[in-house]
Amino acid sequence: MNEQFGKREPGPRRGRPPRAVVYERLETGVRELRERMGGLPNRLEAAPIWDGIWYEEAHHSTAIEGNTLVLKQVEALLAEGRTVGQKPLSEYLEVKGYGDAATWVYGQAIERSGWSSGELLTLTEVRHIHEQAMGPAWDVSPHPDADPAERPGAFRQHDIHPFPGGMTPPRWPDVPVLMSDWIAEANALSGRALGFPTAIADLHCRFEQIHPFIDGNGRTGRLVLNLLLVRLGYPPVIIYKRQRRAYLRALRQADRGDPGALAELLARAILHCLHRFVVPAVAGPGRLAPLAALATADISASALRTAAHRGRLHATRGPDGQWRSTIRWRDEYLASRYRRAPGDAAQPQR
Repeated sequence: MNEQFGKREPGPRRGRPPRAVVYERLETGVRELRERMGGLPNRLEAAPIWDGIWYEEAHHSTAIEGNTLVLKQVEALLAEGRTVGQKPLSEYLEVKGYGDAATWVYGQAIERSGWSSGELLTLTEVRHIHEQAMGPAWDVSPHPDADPAERPGAFRQHDIHPFPGGMTPPRWPDVPVLMSDWIAEANALSGRALGFPTAIADLHCRFEQIHPFIDGNGRTGRLVLNLLLVRLGYPPVIIYKRQRRAYLRALRQADRGDPGALAELLARAILHCLHRFVVPAVAGPGRLAPLAALATADISASALRTAAHRGRLHATRGPDGQWRSTIRWRDEYLASRYRRAPGDAAQPQR
């Protein structure tokens, strides 16, 4: 990812919980996922969860790097192998390569028997992810400055000019040693340690600083980040294309030694994936879940919170301040909103 890093990330927007609250909610949500819901489901048991993540991640992660396929085109390509529209072949192959790499990542991450070693991450896996993600498009549109030794999966053998904004990748002969050190840092991660969002943000930024490959470092860095997260029991991250500027600003701040904005962005992204994809599928009709995970097209999380405050939605408030309810209670509340009195027209119950 060779883009410029932007300006300083602004403070929380009105109505958004502050950083400390986000971290607390992340810790609570992941603990509940592990202890009450059996952890992340595997791909065979919960294909719709992973397919939804797969489509969106492949679309948005490649779009951050300039790919112009829309989500429906990505879904048609990944689900059916159809190329819809008149985009350049390389764009379809970029998405196909990313989708294949993400499929491998999720399979390796969730099925512990498939891990290549007892380590959380190996250098061979990082190179394999890069090869899978970049290989298809490379065959038709290789990087113009690459020599034959810099094919997908191989470290760069060129120095990279400093990026506008200050980040200066190391000299290419130093990359193998730096990546070995980076792998050691990755293997020291603990998903249950305090300060996990900051640790994972530091690690992600460091990968982008090293810039081990001549091209595809952003895509590979996000795929490797998700491999680590899922192996540690966290939902993966989707950085949406609308967040591109905030993401790059946060990376720039982390490059200057302040990983706070990047850590918060990643924590919010994990929570979003947890509430949107994972919890609704694994919670079951009678299991308590945060209201954000119970929102639907018919009712928003804020409307559910209002109903809980007013006592119209059966819900309970935890020590972390979050309201929790169940799918069954939500559906009962939705059914109660429109009651027909004898001889009267239906009246909404507010």
